[in-house]
Amino acid sequence: MNRLRGNPWATLVVLSLGYFMTLLDSTIVTIAIPSIIDSLHATLPQVLWALNSYIIAITVLLITAGRLGDRYGPRQVFVVGVLLFTVASLLCGLATVPAVLVAARVLQGAGAALLMPQSLALIVASFPRERRGTALGVWGAIGGVASVLGPSLGGLLINVAGWRWIFLVNLPIGVLVVVLGLTVVPDLRTGRRHTLDLPGVGLASLALACFAYAVTNGPDHHWGPLVWALLVAAALFGAGFAVRQRHRQDGDPLLPFALLRIRGYTVTLGIAAAITGATFAITVLAALYFQSVLGLSAFRAGVLLAPASAMSLLVALVAGRLADRVEGRFILLTGMVVQGAGILWTALLMSGPVHWTAFLAPMAVIGMGNGCSIAPRTTVAMRDVPQELTGAASGVLETVRQLGAMAFTAGVVALVQGLRSVTDGSGAAMRAATVLPIAALALGAVACLALPRERTEPAVRARPVPSD
Repeated sequence: MNRLRGNPWATLVVLSLGYFMTLLDSTIVTIAIPSIIDSLHATLPQVLWALNSYIIAITVLLITAGRLGDRYGPRQVFVVGVLLFTVASLLCGLATVPAVLVAARVLQGAGAALLMPQSLALIVASFPRERRGTALGVWGAIGGVASVLGPSLGGLLINVAGWRWIFLVNLPIGVLVVVLGLTVVPDLRTGRRHTLDLPGVGLASLALACFAYAVTNGPDHHWGPLVWALLVAAALFGAGFAVRQRHRQDGDPLLPFALLRIRGYTVTLGIAAAITGATFAITVLAALYFQSVLGLSAFRAGVLLAPASAMSLLVALVAGRLADRVEGRFILLTGMVVQGAGILWTALLMSGPVHWTAFLAPMAVIGMGNGCSIAPRTTVAMRDVPQELTGAASGVLETVRQLGAMAFTAGVVALVQGLRSVTDGSGAAMRAATVLPIAALALGAVACLALPRERTEPAVRARPVPSD
């Protein structure tokens, strides 16, 4: 085991296993909703909270988790995150009432938030620049595997052993990742001690919590006064956070403004939000259309969505290697154009009666475009970030991606609800709503033009100080 300590590829395997668990649990629970309702005598809204609370907890804590990695070391925070996630998985599997399940899912989300930015920071620190794209392509492809495997693995576990095992299956994986994290992953630190801005943590968490709750539950509340009040509160807390951070820049801010002065990083934040938002939005629209308009079963709808995930996995591996040789902005631009074309193709098929298998090809094209962006959007964003800020940068990047997914998903659902009364049924409303992800990708493609050209020499970074 000592021979593997510090080996970047062994480190990547450990980090990818942890990342795999967190993404698997964002999709695997969906298939278990009917079983959980029957077993716990729960209502549908209660079980939906078990889904939403996980996503909200991740979104709220990502920025803070990234800074914790800068302070205590990314390996330590990664291991703590995996341990918390594993314990929470046990609590989920043992839950006998809905409230316990929801609380345990919040703890799961907290563990996922702790480990996610550390994974990215450790990959950036472990791999030289010329191999980083390949590593990030593998890491991103793991997400594609999790999204494909989640519903099918969940269905298998439920049929064989019951819904509790969709959580209990995390236990052996979690224990293995904790052990390997302590023995294989290197303890890389910058040598600088960071303090934690607790008032900043509070303001950021409140802003993100209000926003996440509003957009996640907006459709259920019909975008009424409560939702708009929460959005206003999110803006006020966000403004307070910005003011707080402005006065903390000479100290140890939660959000270093130095990150926002890195043009490649700042522009890529918007691009990442556009790509993630468009991907989630078209996935939701397609799933709704396949089941509510075409009348397909959940299984057939899953079959139609599978090519997108499978192609994302395959292309991400190739695009990651390509990103080590070609400027990332060109791969990003290509990916967004291809993904946009796939969504437009899907919209055109929605305009007339076609056999459901006709959607397989455009779904594959959408996946190809998304796969192109997985590695480059991270390599471009992190390229010029100093080593001592990688934790903060990773946390902000993952937060922006989560917010993009939430905002665009809520946006297309709101468009469908609003257009349904003025168009010829739900199908026409869903077709019209595809304009939102297409517009997001178009803006992202334009933003690529603002990305700086890659330099031949790597940026000057602080040297990590191994503590063991």
